[in-house]
Amino acid sequence: MTQDAAIAAKKQAALGSSPEVVDHVAVARLYGEPLFAMPQDLYIPPDALEVFLEAFEGPLDLLLYLIRKQNFNILDIPMLSVTKQYLVYVDQIRKRNLELAAEYLLMAAMLIEIKSRMLLPPKKVAEGEDAEDPRAELVRRLLEYEQMKLAAARLNAIPQFGRDFLKAEVYIEQALQPRFPDVQVADLAEAWRDMLKRAKLVQHHKISREELSVREHMSLVLKRLHGKQFVGFEDLFDPSSGAPVLVVTFIALLELAKETLIEITQAEAFAPIYVRLAYSPT
Repeated sequence: MTQDAAIAAKKQAALGSSPEVVDHVAVARLYGEPLFAMPQDLYIPPDALEVFLEAFEGPLDLLLYLIRKQNFNILDIPMLSVTKQYLVYVDQIRKRNLELAAEYLLMAAMLIEIKSRMLLPPKKVAEGEDAEDPRAELVRRLLEYEQMKLAAARLNAIPQFGRDFLKAEVYIEQALQPRFPDVQVADLAEAWRDMLKRAKLVQHHKISREELSVREHMSLVLKRLHGKQFVGFEDLFDPSSGAPVLVVTFIALLELAKETLIEITQAEAFAPIYVRLAYSPT
């Protein structure tokens, strides 16, 4: 027998009736060393394989679960049935974890007290008033707890960062020296034409002051009307003289009409307007 075969035989004897090694595949590793068979003295704690089907956050949570599971009316709780089921659960957790069961035992004592008070005759109250229900305080606490639990469930249903979605992150690699795009000759020509178009839109206007006299134009209007029966309103204006002269001429017509030196007449609506000298009897 070779030395390697002797070493393998010793390992086989140390492991007891372990199966033969097939393709050198280990079932586990212990401190980095492979194990090709399960140890015979493997210890598994009793609580390691314990499975909890329901997890409750406290006595009120358990009590509310028992009531809702059997569709009991929370305003008329059957204390006998609920107390029995509650005590069964408390007895199970008391055997495993006495410290955890202390809070549940306090609620159990409260349920037994309520049941005892319900067996006693009700206290006398004034006429027209209902007797106090021993379950009233418990019902109030259960309803408040249920409201808080439903509100917490609605908040938990809202998408949360890190749990339901993640922030999008994009990494962009940039070169050390930025590279700008090349400019073609056609692009420069187009930019030059756009600049010329903008330059044509900018025009400079030189404003000069021109002295115009309303009295002078009043005299000119009277001269044009002298010796004529009627003169058309448009004939009194010369568009080629510019807007300032037209404005002053119109003001002169208004001043003459105000001083009743001329008359402005029209035969009918939308008919031509005529101007004449005011009639003065000789």
